[in-house]
Amino acid sequence: MSAANTTSSKGRVLLAYSGGLDTSCILAWLIEQGYEVMCYMANVGQEEDFDAAVVKAKGCGATKVFVEDLQREFVEELIYPAVQANTIYEGVYLLGTSLARPVIARRQMEIAARENCQYVSHGCTGKGNDQVRFELAYYALKPDIKVIAPWRVP
Repeated sequence: MSAANTTSSKGRVLLAYSGGLDTSCILAWLIEQGYEVMCYMANVGQEEDFDAAVVKAKGCGATKVFVEDLQREFVEELIYPAVQANTIYEGVYLLGTSLARPVIARRQMEIAARENCQYVSHGCTGKGNDQVRFELAYYALKPDIKVIAPWRVP
């Protein structure tokens, strides 16, 4: 099914996309399931080839890809307060990834609303904490949002 075939779509999904294997497979799977899929990538300071990821997402069938720089709000709203509170897990582990998820999810939800998406999705596996971080942020912002989490589909 091509991205252009959206007339029989089950609805629009905004996928938190990294360009990696997991989210690329989820992108293809969502399209196979009959959804129109858009992708969202956030730059929170990670080393990433965003241009290559956009090309990959479009090549997999995404109808739109949004890439936004969230570094300033990530640092000002989360990193600074975390440093001030000395939030280091088990005395050694910095919480950068876990702190980034709510900022990413917040902007993802704003774009999903703007683009009339009925669903959001992420590439987190069903065994880790990242899925909880994303989904609690989604539900806090819009309790009736529908989340598609393919790793948990039986």
